[in-house]
Amino acid sequence: MELTKESIAEWFKKLQNDICFSLEKLDGKSKFVEDEWERSEGGGGRSRAIQGGNLIEKGGVNFSAVSGPTPEKILQALNLSQAEFFATGVSIVLHPENPWVPIIHMNVRYFEMSNGVWWFGGGIDLTPHFVIPDKAKSFHQHLQSTCDKHSPNFYHKFKSWADDYFFVKHRNETRGIGGIFFDKLGDKEGRSKEEQWSFVKDVAETFIPAYQDAVQRLRDEKWAIEDKKWQKIRRGRYVEFNLVHDKGTKFGLDTNGRTESILMSLPPEVNWEYSHQPTTDLQRETLASLKKGIDWINA
Repeated sequence: MELTKESIAEWFKKLQNDICFSLEKLDGKSKFVEDEWERSEGGGGRSRAIQGGNLIEKGGVNFSAVSGPTPEKILQALNLSQAEFFATGVSIVLHPENPWVPIIHMNVRYFEMSNGVWWFGGGIDLTPHFVIPDKAKSFHQHLQSTCDKHSPNFYHKFKSWADDYFFVKHRNETRGIGGIFFDKLGDKEGRSKEEQWSFVKDVAETFIPAYQDAVQRLRDEKWAIEDKKWQKIRRGRYVEFNLVHDKGTKFGLDTNGRTESILMSLPPEVNWEYSHQPTTDLQRETLASLKKGIDWINA
């Protein structure tokens, strides 16, 4: 079967269904609510949100497939000539109730233009409120295993890319323990569209097992008021990155996407305390771990 933008979009829609089903089962309480939306310039999507669960305080699993004339801001940012565009993908952010459980994000996407330009992008990354080394190691092992199926160079290349991308420059710290990130995977890498698509699908299917592993044991940890306060401070760093640095947020807003869907990545409650300082050893150790280049698998 020929690989087309329509077949890619259909696979992403199924991915959204499968992940929502798995997350509802894992949460054990809350269900996703869905909003279908249309974009006046072309295309639309399905936004699904979950909140108030046993595990997930607020989260979203969004599918979109948008098209039309490429906005001038996008052309300038990507150094492209005017043509019609089509972009589809699935984006996920989950904010847990328990501060011991990490925030997780995944995005997988496809972009093409009527002039023949195409590429894939995406990645998965983890943002713990408390960095726990054995959990960080296990998370990165999931990603390395997926990458190694396609190239022995992928994991280290895309991990380094994630370290650089998920970096809160004005805080001089990484958003979390990273993961993998890749963008503009086209035919210039000497790989066919089918080969690139196979990799993207495998990354997408890594999300649920990696997340299940990340929350195991931690979801039942007891937490104190000080832990919740720290969680809200760390959520603030997450918000700062998404609103200041994240290219996906900017792309969605610049292409007149659905604002509620684009900003679903933001947590329900956040604190910004003036000149906040860590109060426990684990908080201080977490801050010390928010650096580029850490080899989590062999640390």
